[in-house]
Amino acid sequence: MPADDATVADDRTTKARIRDAAIGCFAESGLAETTVRKVAVAAGISPGSVIHHFDSMEGLRAACDEYVAATIRNYKRSAMSSGPSIDILAALRDTSMGPMVGYLAAVLADDSPAVVKLVDDLVNDAEEYLEEGVAAGMLRPSADPRGRAIVLTMWNLGALVLHHHLERLIGLDLTNPALGTDPNLAAYAGPVFEIYGEGVMTEASAANIQQVFEQTPDTSKGSP
Repeated sequence: MPADDATVADDRTTKARIRDAAIGCFAESGLAETTVRKVAVAAGISPGSVIHHFDSMEGLRAACDEYVAATIRNYKRSAMSSGPSIDILAALRDTSMGPMVGYLAAVLADDSPAVVKLVDDLVNDAEEYLEEGVAAGMLRPSADPRGRAIVLTMWNLGALVLHHHLERLIGLDLTNPALGTDPNLAAYAGPVFEIYGEGVMTEASAANIQQVFEQTPDTSKGSP
């Protein structure tokens, strides 16, 4: 670390430093290899201080989940509020997710109540900010706002779980903390926004298929 950097005070609370260190550890080492001691070393505090602030690793995980979900929610809401004139390249460059995307990639495969809550929170947040995008004139209205939020969230989270394959195929690591400045970002973002903006099917095909599903009972919501 350069001498000038060493003199800059870290104004985060101890609890925030522990949380941020844990996010980095989970992203780098995964769930199984991240211990209280490893987080303590990364945060520059004692293992006892980790337990003092979070009671347990489960409590620390919950705090990390809440912080990551809130960061994503705030970023998406900011983007949606820009409306159709959004500078998408600037928005992508300014994304300050750091190791949080790697954190999501590490924890999503964990079949636990904590991940169920995290995914539910992400879906609920998506439903809200997608509607904000509709109001801002950025997104088309949906006949099923909840369903759209669920599907888009699953697609995005699925890309994180399979990020190694995405990197193998197009050279972009979605977990890279400097994702916004990665020269390969366009290879991923270009097709994503083409699909979002223009769709895949012709209008005639889409209308035909949509009509079929509109006439099919929705069994996921139970019988009336």
